Amino acid sequence: MDKKLKNSINPLVKAIGKYPKDFTKKDIIDYVLDNEIKIINFRYVANDHRLKTLNFPVTNLDYLDTILTYGERVDGSSLFPYIAADSSDLYVVPRFSTAYLDPFAEIPTLGILCSFFTKDGHPLESSPEYILRKAHKEFKLQTGLDFHAMGELEFYVIGDREELFNTPDQKGYHESTPYSKFEFFRTEAMYLIAQAGGEIKYAHSEVGNFTINNKIYEQNEIEFLTTSVVEAADQLVIAQWILRTLAHRYGLDLSFETKIAEGKAGSGLHFHTKLLKGDESIMIKDGVLSNEARCAIAGYMKCAASLTAFGNCEPNSYFRLVPHQEAPTTICWGDRNRSVLVRVPLGWTGNTNMLAIANPIEADNKFEMPDKQTVELRSADGTADIYLTLAALVTAARIGFEMEDPLLVAEKCYVNVNIHNKENEDLLNSLEQLPTNCAESAKALDAARGYYEAKGVFPKELIDATIKKLSSY
Repeated sequence: MDKKLKNSINPLVKAIGKYPKDFTKKDIIDYVLDNEIKIINFRYVANDHRLKTLNFPVTNLDYLDTILTYGERVDGSSLFPYIAADSSDLYVVPRFSTAYLDPFAEIPTLGILCSFFTKDGHPLESSPEYILRKAHKEFKLQTGLDFHAMGELEFYVIGDREELFNTPDQKGYHESTPYSKFEFFRTEAMYLIAQAGGEIKYAHSEVGNFTINNKIYEQNEIEFLTTSVVEAADQLVIAQWILRTLAHRYGLDLSFETKIAEGKAGSGLHFHTKLLKGDESIMIKDGVLSNEARCAIAGYMKCAASLTAFGNCEPNSYFRLVPHQEAPTTICWGDRNRSVLVRVPLGWTGNTNMLAIANPIEADNKFEMPDKQTVELRSADGTADIYLTLAALVTAARIGFEMEDPLLVAEKCYVNVNIHNKENEDLLNSLEQLPTNCAESAKALDAARGYYEAKGVFPKELIDATIKKLSSY
């Protein structure tokens, strides 16, 4: 067995001896039998963006094979408001690559994410997961490129205040114990997410740290590694479920809420994106951002306002999108600039061997990281429908390749200063603004709906339902 597989933190990968993308039905059945799994949980995301569960007892081999082969029926109208009650029956069918051992179950339990199908056995066109698949397929057809992504999950852990080793207000960035009170929680959550298949880059405490009514509010972040965009979405929804469940086990409150208190750091859900040709990143050429990456950015700029319809879904979202909070307010992009909508973070593109400088005995080692560069969308938050937000982002990137003069559009939207500083007021006023409330977001989506409905990616009824919901606030 491959050493990486043998030493994997994921118990299924370690036992089966395959990467998740290669899991088969037989692999799942063998794992269930060999490890005396007693419960199978089908999991799927509904309109409220939360994981739903359908429990199955593993009573015998025939029944196990049946549910893994055929799935089961569910009431679609109770999961999605735009599905009519008179045609609501749907099938949920497991995707074996998403199987994971439930870290909280006292009875040995295997969870598997599912896809939705209609009565005729066709994928449900309005299913967020399938919309993401369609968006990715069209992007690949139009560009010949692959689209990878990852998310930065920001959240607050809330517990009783302690008197010793308090962290100053809004000074929690990368704090350590004993000043970081919930490092134990963040570390355990990170471990459990990794066991469930999440490919994590790192985790740390964030800026937000304050006390209200003898409760401490401590902001944390878990950042993932880039992977196929559908896998990235799957990992994020499982991670959110693990974080909520673990907090409940410890008797802690946990919040993905965009803005908890005025003047305190809000929580976002930043998405990093990367373009690949084959297995190679094409984000950088000759040490600078490639034309392909700039085309994608142009698409993000073109669709920026409408992206909020999927990534900023509640009124509270817009209390975060204000100046001087490291959150975007205008449609622009820049390098290493946290005041812009789309940021190009450090990507190890320099030609200096930092490893050798820090460790002189490593001078002979190569220092090349051509695949590290990403482009980060900073507007989305914890209210986002993860699948739909990523589907909209992939669609926007495709639009960037299809539009006239994308490089010119990218150039016009580029800024290299903090646009909220007073000396840059004229530049700030010249830039197009992001929506400031749900109603404006709804109008932006209505104006841009042609981009999303093209090629059958986003169904008309889902766009209508999204506009209706946003307009109702």
